[in-house]
Amino acid sequence: MADKNERPIKVVAENRKARFNYAIEDTIEAGISLTGTEVKSVRSGKSTIAESYADSRGGEIWLINATIPEYLQANRFNHEPKRPRKLLLHRKQINKLMGAVERQGMTLIPLKLYFNEKGRAKLLLALAKGKQLHDKRETEKKRDWSREKGRLLRARG
Repeated sequence: MADKNERPIKVVAENRKARFNYAIEDTIEAGISLTGTEVKSVRSGKSTIAESYADSRGGEIWLINATIPEYLQANRFNHEPKRPRKLLLHRKQINKLMGAVERQGMTLIPLKLYFNEKGRAKLLLALAKGKQLHDKRETEKKRDWSREKGRLLRARG
């Protein structure tokens, strides 16, 4: 039985173009280090992770270029909207991700920013490889054909 205090997962921001632009190999859930005003701003649902990526600096993984707008009621205690934010991962996970990025030429792309059941801000991070133009066209053809096939089957039976 679930406790009364547990909440469902609330997705705040999603990177919808990531699955089209990148071939996703592996996903990992990471915590994200936020200040108080950033948490309040994220809860209001106006943050974006569409142009963001993750990078390793000094043995740590950082989220770069994610936009969390200023919290209006915070006054002078506000935060920078595009500051780099530290991702909270275990050392083994960091080593695995950094190794894949350096050796295999992969990229760390955020897929979702959400609050888990306990109310903690989490980021779904993907280890991905960039798609070429012909791969994107092939993906689009497959999607169109599956849509058309569904229409034909519904009309037929």
